Amino acid sequence: MNNALGARRQFGDGPLSRAAALIYTVLVVELLFLVTTAPGLVALMLLERDVSNLPLAAACTLPLGPAGSAALYTLHHQRPDPTDLHPARVFWRGYRANLADVLRIWVPLLLWLTVIAVNLAHLPAAGVPRWWAVPLVLIGAGVTLVGVNALVIASLFSFRFRDVLRLARYFLARTPAVTLGNAGLLVATAALTVLTSEAVVAALGALLALALLVGSRPMITAIREDFTPRAAKSA
Repeated sequence: MNNALGARRQFGDGPLSRAAALIYTVLVVELLFLVTTAPGLVALMLLERDVSNLPLAAACTLPLGPAGSAALYTLHHQRPDPTDLHPARVFWRGYRANLADVLRIWVPLLLWLTVIAVNLAHLPAAGVPRWWAVPLVLIGAGVTLVGVNALVIASLFSFRFRDVLRLARYFLARTPAVTLGNAGLLVATAALTVLTSEAVVAALGALLALALLVGSRPMITAIREDFTPRAAKSA
């Protein structure tokens, strides 16, 4: 029995085994991400890229918040041992556990961004000076970055809603590398969406979640060490 357990641990400890476990987890997470976002993504791809459809596009992206949160939760808790992998089970546990908290973040974020986008699109018709676009873009960028931090925090920790927002704002300045990394990831995702389609971005959903998780490690570590370690969500 001891020999069998030793062989099992040895099999799961090598770099190739850990890489295989990560690849398998990412593939399962991607599949479940597509399943949970499929209705909204299909409707989004059928919409014409017109300003009048911005509210509908925001509604179609509503499932992305809980699905992205579950992806972050699963990738954060993924086990390196290929003999003990249950990413689907962890994904659904994270999806159910985070659903309410994430929607409290995701819905207001979509509303804010929709209002800002509609205002930017109608600046000439409203007779507003073009330089108003600059503060609107800055507000949109700030709201988005706070929202991304809040999504990561709510996915991995159990804090009150107001504390999640406070931490999300606090870590914009506390961890500038995380903020810059998230900004770069958002710009790359937006550019990829414009140049290709929403389907391409959705097909990379798990990899984008993994990039967000890796880039947010300094913030996650600081929260775990400095802000009530008991709040960490376990798998």
